[in-house]
Order: sequence, then structure tokens, then C-alpha cells
Amino acid sequence: MRVTVSGLPGSGTTSLSRYLAQRHGFEMISAGEVFRQLAKEHNMELAAFGRLAEEDPAYDKMIDARQKEIASQRDNIIVEGRLSGWMVEDADLKIWLYAPIGCRIKRIAFRDQTADEATAKQLTLEREKCEAGRYLSYYSIDIGDLSIYHLILNSEHWDVEGLGAIVDTAISRLARPEQS
Repeated sequence: MRVTVSGLPGSGTTSLSRYLAQRHGFEMISAGEVFRQLAKEHNMELAAFGRLAEEDPAYDKMIDARQKEIASQRDNIIVEGRLSGWMVEDADLKIWLYAPIGCRIKRIAFRDQTADEATAKQLTLEREKCEAGRYLSYYSIDIGDLSIYHLILNSEHWDVEGLGAIVDTAISRLARPEQS
């Protein structure tokens, strides 16, 4: 089974993906973690690294191609990333996590240990705008088009276990569809 988990920064995609990988014994691949690691290796903030990636498409395309390649060769995998639903076209279950900007900013400020929420909001909105432009330019993907997803969940309403329970049900139904 191939599952993708996508959403904007701070929506909880990494937390849900880790939960699902552990719960179902699936391998997990995270584009966001790779991107954050590359930014760290370049001693850059995420927004600044995003601008660098905007100037040099090789960064994004390398991460996206790697995710797509791994997902096509393996089964029982969780592929987490903003574009994973688009890149893993044959995924059995495509999930989009949504959360209002205020909720996401609180999470991001805590996770990234940003000085304050205003700074986290500014950096996050800049990053989102930069990414949306790159995705449209590189792949003709409108990140706001959610029509490809099987499940769209609001992560403000449930903690990771609650989200996990919903997705666990979907996975179990896909693994053992009811007989008609």
C-alpha cells in the first residue's frame, strides 16, 4: 500500500506520517525533513533556502524525483510532502491535512523555535508563496487544487491519534474492502 500525506507547513503532515509508519510498519519518506536538512546544511533559514531553491530548481526537482522513484519501487510506504499526492500518482490513499493559519503558526513557532509568532507567520507565508510559484512553474501544479485527494482532514480538530484513527480506518477498508 502507498499512502501520501500532504499539507501546508504546520498542518501536521510529519506527525501523522510518523504515526502511520509506526502503526502499520510502513517505511516513511519526508520531503520536508529533507528540505529542512538541506537548509540546515547550507546554514540558511527555510525561507532563504526556499529563495535559493527558487533560483535553482535542482533542489526541488532532486527531492521530488527521489520521492517518486522510491515510492514507485516500494510497497507499504508513507510518502510525506507538499507534492507527494501529485508525485505518487498511483497512491492507494492520498491525504491532505488542513489547519487554519493561526494554528499552523503556533505549531511552527514551537517546532522551529522561532523568536515570535509574527516572525513565524511572515516566514511561513513567504515560504508558501515561494513554493506555490515553484510548483506552478516546474510542474504546472496548483497546490490549492485538492481534487486529487481521497481524504481532506482538519488537523486543528484532532490530535495525531485522532487523525490516525480516521486514517487507520481508511487504510483497513482499503486493505480489506467489503464484499458486495
